[in-house]
Amino acid sequence: MTKFIKNFASDESGAVTVDWVVLTAAIVGLGVAVLATVRDGVTELSETISTQVGAITVDNGQTK
Repeated sequence: MTKFIKNFASDESGAVTVDWVVLTAAIVGLGVAVLATVRDGVTELSETISTQVGAITVDNGQTK
């Protein structure tokens, strides 16, 4: 049993997987933080653009 515990403690085969999981979680967390930061500004900008585009009239040259 002691040999099994020593082998288990010195085995690093899963360490790379743990590193990738931690790195992925950090990237996802950073993405969520960025979205939370810029969400209000993007919403305001898209509403402004929508209002301005909606106010544009196009003259197609046809008369009745």
